[in-house]
Amino acid sequence: MNEKEVKKLFTKYINNECSKEEQELLDAFLDSYQDKEHVWPKFKIDSEETFKKKSWTKIEPYVNNKDKKVKNLFGGYLKYIAAASVLLIFGLTLFFNEKNEQQPIAPVTVNTSVAPGVDKATLTLEDGSQVVLESGMSFQTNNANSNGEEIVYETGAKTHTKTVYNHLTIPRGGQFSVKLSDGTQVWLNSESQLKYPVHFKEGEVRQVELVYGEAYFDVSTSEKNHGDGFRVSCNEQDVYVLGTEFNIKAYKDETNVYTTLVEGKVDVNTENGNQVLTPNQQLNLDVNTGVSSVLEVDVYNEVSWKEGVFSFNSKSLKEMMKVLSRWYDMDIVFKNKTIENEEFVGILRKNENLEDILRSIKNFGVIKNFEIDDKKVILE
Repeated sequence: MNEKEVKKLFTKYINNECSKEEQELLDAFLDSYQDKEHVWPKFKIDSEETFKKKSWTKIEPYVNNKDKKVKNLFGGYLKYIAAASVLLIFGLTLFFNEKNEQQPIAPVTVNTSVAPGVDKATLTLEDGSQVVLESGMSFQTNNANSNGEEIVYETGAKTHTKTVYNHLTIPRGGQFSVKLSDGTQVWLNSESQLKYPVHFKEGEVRQVELVYGEAYFDVSTSEKNHGDGFRVSCNEQDVYVLGTEFNIKAYKDETNVYTTLVEGKVDVNTENGNQVLTPNQQLNLDVNTGVSSVLEVDVYNEVSWKEGVFSFNSKSLKEMMKVLSRWYDMDIVFKNKTIENEEFVGILRKNENLEDILRSIKNFGVIKNFEIDDKKVILE
């Protein structure tokens, strides 16, 4: 298996979606994994068999039992370990969970139980009317239908004289996906909005706008669309593609736009010029200054949100809480500002309750206490 296949398989395992054959494949991968000598001493591991046994047998109860604490990895001195290896992430999770079990759980104030986000969105039609889309509810128009998890537009009709636009808005605490009329699939994260035509005109560039928020695009190729290219407008940049997969993050409360290429090739155009990205590259655009830079990144950390997990690699507590605040639709208040820059490495399942995540962070000594009251989380 290559790196991408391994990560997808581990993601399925985290979400309890692995078949028996896939679990056997992961087991074989653990047997053959060679790059673990530098991490063995930290877990008091003296052989490959011990490594496999400790990792696999200890991980499984935490994955399969939702009542267990969410998996986390914490510790600044471990930040040099890249999230490129999900196996190492699980090994470190084991280490910190074992350490965590030795510490008592102190009482906290929880006035409201905070459940994770769900599939939900608001569809705004051309005439301004709005339709609420929710999990378990179906909806149909002349051009599209929804099963409550995604909305799918009919394909093939490109002879319309007038371009009709729809808006799909995802609130905090929500997620949704849309299949456009050209076959392009778009996954939208919490607090996001996408503007797009109900039908694309043949002979013109297929253009959509990420008004704000975060979206993952799996673009239908130009070969399947009469040679027409595809463009995403977003804030101060345009992304031109022919057929590829990429992620754009452009939240209203952030001053940077992040474009991450997973497969294919894109040309990102800003006021200061254009930059062609290749897979595993991310363009970071400072909207205030117009300055952009390109870095090599682990794309798994950037796009895992659409697979049902959040992956953090050397992210500060403040950055992590901003992600969680959108998914759980909560406001985060730091009573103790000194803890904002504590760094984290790890994976969180999106279906965990927020209080379980906060208890895990507290038990690692990063925060002294927390309080959940209505729509506010107070950390100290």
